[in-house]
Amino acid sequence: MEFHSESNIYVGEVNLKVTNLERSLRFYQEVIGFQIVEQSERKAKLSANGKTVLLSIEQPENVTAKERNTTGLYHFALLLPNRSDLADIVNHFVKIGLPIGSSDHLVSEALYFSDPDGNGIEIYADRVPAQWTWKDGEVQMTVDPLDFKDLLSEAKQEWKGLPAKSVMGHIHLHVSELSDIEEFYIKGLGFEVVSHLGSQALFIATGKYHHHIGLNTWAGEGAPAPSENSAGLSWYSLVFPSKEARERVVRQLEGIGSSVHEEEEGVLLTRDPSGNRIHLLV
Repeated sequence: MEFHSESNIYVGEVNLKVTNLERSLRFYQEVIGFQIVEQSERKAKLSANGKTVLLSIEQPENVTAKERNTTGLYHFALLLPNRSDLADIVNHFVKIGLPIGSSDHLVSEALYFSDPDGNGIEIYADRVPAQWTWKDGEVQMTVDPLDFKDLLSEAKQEWKGLPAKSVMGHIHLHVSELSDIEEFYIKGLGFEVVSHLGSQALFIATGKYHHHIGLNTWAGEGAPAPSENSAGLSWYSLVFPSKEARERVVRQLEGIGSSVHEEEEGVLLTRDPSGNRIHLLV
């Protein structure tokens, strides 16, 4: 997972608000194969390797159903280490009868579905970077049908849970508009634009990945932020290679008028122009 370590800025953890913690835990354990590393009455932390938290879920006291046509989560995306892992989980999904969508993006092969609260999830495997095509500074991606016959020829074993080397590959967000968002993520956070999808979606990354973050206006131009009690995205974290790199980004964010404050020891919090909360970690 060369694009999710060392000198890159990448998504580390996604935190979701859910309406029923017990139901969500069953889903994330039995359907995807997460391990619980910490749990309380209303919160749980989930991992692929038993140590690194990729997803945390919580059930606030006054939580309401996930609101539509708002900013927030489009999907979070779990990156599997091997194509054979993707084939294995396809067989698992067929066995349990989970409805899924799918796509071949040229740079990756992906499956799509939702959790019980309607939070979008992608599980994917990358093609090797040597097979990606770059033109004029942008990587070529598309939405082609997934060749299941070819994919399933690589299946190796019964699905036994997320492989230990799985990571949070990227996050894709609904935003209210793209111009201020681009300034925040590019001039502020230091990402680079790697692809556009018309005028409604933008893909950004560091280290020439195909994307660490996707941003779209498909919920509508000017879409409002969801209410504080709505199920859905609470926050996600970005991991920086060093304190110096994070300090530089804090100065850049403040330079464009974005506020940053320490939410807890070692955790800095900022919000993008659409209200999406971001933890800045080292």
